[in-house]
Amino acid sequence: MAERLSQIAASLAPAAKQRLECMNSSGCYWSDPNLPQGLFPVLEKYMRHLILSAFLAGASLFAINVQAADIEEGKQYVALEPAVPVSAPGKIEVVEMFWYGCSHCYQFESTINPWIEQLPEDVHFVRIPAMFGGVWNAHGQMFIALESMGVEHDVHAAVFDAIHKGGQKLATPEEMAAFLATQGVDSEAFLKAFNSFGVKAQVEKAKKLAAAYQISGVPVLIVNGKYRFDIGSSGGPTQALDVADQLIDKERAAE
Repeated sequence: MAERLSQIAASLAPAAKQRLECMNSSGCYWSDPNLPQGLFPVLEKYMRHLILSAFLAGASLFAINVQAADIEEGKQYVALEPAVPVSAPGKIEVVEMFWYGCSHCYQFESTINPWIEQLPEDVHFVRIPAMFGGVWNAHGQMFIALESMGVEHDVHAAVFDAIHKGGQKLATPEEMAAFLATQGVDSEAFLKAFNSFGVKAQVEKAKKLAAAYQISGVPVLIVNGKYRFDIGSSGGPTQALDVADQLIDKERAAE
């Protein structure tokens, strides 16, 4: 698999090669903001059909060696300096930064969603879209617009499915509106929200948070604005939530 990925990477432009090398880990990365948008379909094709299988195999191997009781700063997680203010003071905040177009985020959904549903009352979970340019920004603005309308939760899974199963790009507001109409979302209301000042302000806020969290890829989790970790550093999707649970307990004990 590694040899095949190297062959594919060598056949692409240097920027695309850099992107594929990042993909051969545990998330979706945007290491070159000047990457031509025309390469996106190529990257998506190989990310979905080649790299994901390698990631899952690697995660299984990591899981053998990583135990929930052994988390350590600098290994499973990074301590953020300075800490980032949380959105709901008085509660322990867990942030997931994601991208609708990320296959790793899509696969993580089946693991993280049941976990979210059983979180205790003192834990506040927040999803924030990562926006590194191009279609990342378009998808992030769609997420924020849907949240502002109070319907994102209703169509969250459908948007992921449309991109990863249905092959839809949803790269323009018009494409988004047409798809969302099939899910019961008023297309005119969506376009109005998408282009609103309030949504654009939230887009800029999300970008600043990503910079404060010092992220370079997704999915990534941040606990209480203090600790950042991902699937790769944790040893796998389930192990990432074990790390989250322990850091939540750490913050609870410190209160």
